[in-house]
Amino acid sequence: MRHRLLIAVLAPLAFALMAASAAAHSFGVVGHVYVDENTAGTNTIAAFDRHADGTLAPEAGSPFDTGGAGTGAPIGSQGALQSADGGRYLLAVDPGSNTISVLRVHHDGSLRLVGVTGSGGDQPVSLAVDDDLVYVANAGSPDSNYTGFTLNRGGRLEPIPGSTVELPSGSDPGDVLFNSDGRNLVGTRVGTSLIDSFRVRDDGTLKAAPGSPFTAQGTGPFGSEFRPTDPNQLFVSNAHNGGTDGTVSAFSVGYDGALASIGESPFPDNQTAPCWVEISHDGNFLFTVNTGSGTISSYYIKDDGTLTLLGSTGFTGGKGGGAQDARLSPDGRTLWVVDTKAQAISGFSVDGGSLTELPSSPTALPADSAAFGIVVT
Repeated sequence: MRHRLLIAVLAPLAFALMAASAAAHSFGVVGHVYVDENTAGTNTIAAFDRHADGTLAPEAGSPFDTGGAGTGAPIGSQGALQSADGGRYLLAVDPGSNTISVLRVHHDGSLRLVGVTGSGGDQPVSLAVDDDLVYVANAGSPDSNYTGFTLNRGGRLEPIPGSTVELPSGSDPGDVLFNSDGRNLVGTRVGTSLIDSFRVRDDGTLKAAPGSPFTAQGTGPFGSEFRPTDPNQLFVSNAHNGGTDGTVSAFSVGYDGALASIGESPFPDNQTAPCWVEISHDGNFLFTVNTGSGTISSYYIKDDGTLTLLGSTGFTGGKGGGAQDARLSPDGRTLWVVDTKAQAISGFSVDGGSLTELPSSPTALPADSAAFGIVVT
């Protein structure tokens, strides 16, 4: 009798505890969002706990110092902040001090500075990472270039001898990136409307593709991404066509890195200044952030790489323009966008090619930030 009474008393309590646990799990921390704030003086990384319901909450101790300096002024580029070594490290550009910072990511999402390394040029703006190989695009003049590094297990960057590829003055590189197998590296020259393409040698140095640099299919080639499911398909936004004449180009990439146009590329999005590009993990949908319009365009990607425009979505933080880099969550269900002008992060639920802004969006960034670059874990 005593046991039955004890069970009768404890059963509802156990059920309540399990329900509370389930509720906490469903709305608990499922990952993190990091943004390179590009703050003047000491640069910082803003870190947020990412909850299952889409809300963001500042990580304890955020923002975290990078040990380098930002400029305190907006800089347009894609890939200023990257994850490395399976999420063990964050790599951030410090354009105000011409350095790259490596920060250790702890299990709770907090960050610890590991080291700061010279970028090999002036005003680093974009990073490409493939395993332990890292390339940076330095956009300043006269030391505009792509320079390579290796990242060791301790989180230290070591320059690769002979890796630097000098660029002409005024090139203004906006993005540098590897394809998924690390065989090719591409960089966009926003200032001169050219696209560099390289074959990556075994020693980490670069061999220019036949015909590189390639003339872009629009003015101001900017954000770019290889299709996750096909390392031989490349997509590049053309940001400076003016008016509502923004387009996205599609290229096939040869073994040697040579670029060839796909179908009737470029494909219009009827918006102003498509700059940042993100592709769904299944390779079926492409999203481009239209900085001038304050919208995000969605395309369906056919098997052959041709694009079909599905439409454009406005968002609260994007009113008046100024939205920049974008990154999908690991599960592909949420798209996060850095809005430098609004000093905020906007979030969208993703259903195929459809975007719906989250009720909690946007989330404010510190007032002294000039943020660019985002990583979502």
